[in-house]
This record gives sequence, structure tokens and C-alpha cells, in this order.
Amino acid sequence: MLPSVLELNGHSLKLEDIIQVARNKKKIALDRSAVAFVERGSRMVRSWVDEGKTIYGITTGFGDLANQVIPSDQSIRLQKNLLLSHACGVGEAFPEDIVRAIMLLRINSLIRGFSGISIETLSRLVDFLNLGIHPVIPCKGSVGASGDLCPLSHLAIAMLGLGDVIFKGKRMEASDALRKNGLEPLTLCPKEGLALNNGTAAMTGVASIAISDALSLLKTADIISAVSLEALRGVPYAFDPRTHELRPHEGQIKVAKNIRTLINGSEIVEKYKTQRVQDAYSIRCIPQVHGASRDAVDFIHNKILIEINSVTDNPLIFPAEEEAISGGNFHGQPVALAMDFFGIAMAEIGSISERRSARLVDGKLSGLPPFLISNSGINSGFMIPQYVAAALVSENKVLAHPSSVDSIPTSANQEDHVSMGMYSARKGMEILDNVKKTLAIELLLASQGLDFSKPLIPGSGTRVVHESVRAEIPHLVEDQYLHPMIQRLIERLEDGTYLRTVEDAVGELE
Repeated sequence: MLPSVLELNGHSLKLEDIIQVARNKKKIALDRSAVAFVERGSRMVRSWVDEGKTIYGITTGFGDLANQVIPSDQSIRLQKNLLLSHACGVGEAFPEDIVRAIMLLRINSLIRGFSGISIETLSRLVDFLNLGIHPVIPCKGSVGASGDLCPLSHLAIAMLGLGDVIFKGKRMEASDALRKNGLEPLTLCPKEGLALNNGTAAMTGVASIAISDALSLLKTADIISAVSLEALRGVPYAFDPRTHELRPHEGQIKVAKNIRTLINGSEIVEKYKTQRVQDAYSIRCIPQVHGASRDAVDFIHNKILIEINSVTDNPLIFPAEEEAISGGNFHGQPVALAMDFFGIAMAEIGSISERRSARLVDGKLSGLPPFLISNSGINSGFMIPQYVAAALVSENKVLAHPSSVDSIPTSANQEDHVSMGMYSARKGMEILDNVKKTLAIELLLASQGLDFSKPLIPGSGTRVVHESVRAEIPHLVEDQYLHPMIQRLIERLEDGTYLRTVEDAVGELE
């Protein structure tokens, strides 16, 4: 049984922990041994202010204003002004799960004790997360260096009683949510505004949710492709383990094994396996294409694991050496490059899926009724769902263009190279959403196609997913309103129904 509270120490957060907090509302606490590090860093900042030392962001302005020295008696006002001026995002607000992921990652970084934040302020952010007070954070406005200044400022001002939050499903002023929970607005200490808004937690929060969803969807893509393989009466030779041992990419080997597991015992494969020696690439190369995307996402997952347990603000406080060091850990390039790669990898899953859908509706290629409907002509059957898949895949081709190759200088050219990491993460999420819809369409078409092989029984994995689809969506003998059917399949892909159903039947997939 999982512990009821997740203790954060800044070193050991995992993707599954983020999902537990972001979507399942798991409570968090600060590791007691880490609290001492936070308090030590905060004391050091206060001593520097009292001594009148000149330190970036503590007794100076920000960005191109770094040479403007701020009197010690104005250091508190400086932090509030920072957040007020930087909370200027636009666009739709991030959904609740992403906001919670962002909050969690900011806490996990600050608990390391190198940011100069006080334990009182950090504890308030913990309170917000545990109470379900979710700041309204517009999704647009970050260039990914210095970190996610704009979105994280929207996160931070809520603790000052400013801006809007979502509390118990209702949007309200942050001051009202504080009052409802018996909390007073915070007054920030020196460095605390900068500690809260200078880092990569926002882009990494988006990336974490996207990667978690992708890891499940990649397995589901194998399942759906196996249904298409059987619907198209494909041959099994391309999945022979001997082939993949000669090119031992881990993802490729796993996908081939999954397909063998899913089609195991198929009467359809057994009957038609002598009719041709090989299939088109969209069937024959499932292991190579799906596998390459899996390997890419595994690489990206590892990069994000490093990022979620890193300290990414500036300057960094080193109490043991009594130093504040200005650096560039806020630069989102590691996340930007990784999430651009993520978008490309996931777009390819949608691309090959659409090609299988196209074969399924083309009677000349599939040997099935044109557009998968018996009385075609009067019925258009599944002609247009393939159009929709084509539209989604085309959109993904544009979205997969890397944003990290662009940089627009900011802050009067003091910040003259930025990562665009937030957009890399956001469009990665959008690509993933399009792929999910594309796969849902393929499953709709493949399930219809599989019906034409009755009474032959499909493989052990393909059979149970087909039965699960047919429990909610009937075989079509004439044209019907297709939109609700596609929506239902999308929902089932999102909630993991088909993956759980198959793994219950054949064991955990690779």
C-alpha cells in the first residue's frame, strides 16, 4: 500500500509520484531532515541584507536592471514588485492537474535549501497544494529563460492574496480562498519572490504529465496496431524474435514481443499466414517505428527525472561557503530539446496509425468491403474518420517543428538566448492529444474490420480489446452518427480501460 503522504526531500521524486499528487490529490509533506537546509539558506540571505551586501535579485534589480542597487530597506518591496510585474500571462489557464504538478515541482526544488526561501513561505505553498487551492496560471507567456517567470509569478501572487484561484471547483479571488481557509496573505522576505518565480517547474510540470500519459499510450498503440494487423489479415513473420535480436534496440524488441503476445492463438493469423510473405510497412514495421518512439520517450523520461530533482533558480545560495552564485540553471534548454524530441516521437505514432487506418478503408488494399461497410455507395461507412485522422496527423507535422531552434532576446538583450521550453512542452502535449484521437479512430476502424473475419477467433490480446469495444459500440451495417463513438473510444484510451483489460487477460505488456 502506498503511504498516504508523500515526503519531499528534493532528490527522489518520480513520475508516478507527480501523477499521484497531480491527479489523485495525494497529500505532501516536507522531509524533516531537509527543512534544516531551507532554514540555513534563509538565514544566510537575511544576514546579507542586514550587512548591505550587493547580491543579484536580493539587493539589485532584475535582468538588465541587475546593476541597479536596491537599498536594504526596499528589499521586501522588491520581491512583491517582481511578482506583480511578471504575472502578466495570457491564454487559457492550465488545467488543475498541470497546476498541481507545477506546484509540486517548485516545492521539490525549493526544499533543497539553495534558493534562500523561508520555511514559512515554502510551507504556505505546501498548504495550497494540500488544501486544493490552485492558482489560475495562463498557459502562454514563458520563453523558458529565466525559467518560467510569467507562469510561476501567477502561482506565487496567489499566496499574497492576489490574482485568482480555483478552490473546490470554483474560480474566486485568491484573497477569498485564503479567508475561507483561515490563512493570511504572505509578506515575502528578501529573495523569496525570485525563488518562487525563477525556475523550470512550469515547463517541467507540463512535460511530466505528457510523458506519463505517453508511456501508457505507447503500450495501447501496440494493442491497437495488433487489432489492425488481424483485421487486415496480416502475416506474423515480421515479429519473429530472431529478426529483432539482430538489431537489438530495446523498444523494437519490446514491441515485437507485445505483438506476438497479442496475436497469440489467432485463428485469423493462422488461416491467412500463407497468402503472402510480407505486409506493407505500416504493419510490418510496427516494432521498428513504435519501438523507436518508445526509446525516445524513455530517453526523455530520464532527462525529466533529472530536471524534477534539480535546483533551477538564480542566484543559488551556498550557506556552507557563505556564497551566492549567479548562474544559468533556469535555462530550459534540457527540457526544450527533450520535449521537441517528444513531439517528433509521438507524432510518428500517429503518422503510422493513420496509414493503417487508410489501408483498412481501402478495399483494394485490404480485401475488406470498401470503407468497411457491406452496402457501400448508399453508405459511406468509415470514409471520413480516416479524413479526420489525416487532418490530425497533418496538424502534428506542423506542431512537431522544434521550438527550441528559435530564440527571441529579452530584457534589453541581457537575456539574449532563450529556450522556448514551455512551448516545446505545450505543443508536445497537443501532439499527444492528437495522437490519442488518431489511435481511437484506428481502433474504431480496426474493430469493424475484424468483424469480417468471423467466425475465426482473434488472438488472446486482440480478442479481449475487440470485445471491450463491442460492449459499447456495435458493428455498423449502415451509416450512423460516428462522433459519439469516437469520443467514447478517446475516453477509454484516456482512462486506460483497454490497456488494463488486455493486461488482465495476457499479463503485463512490455
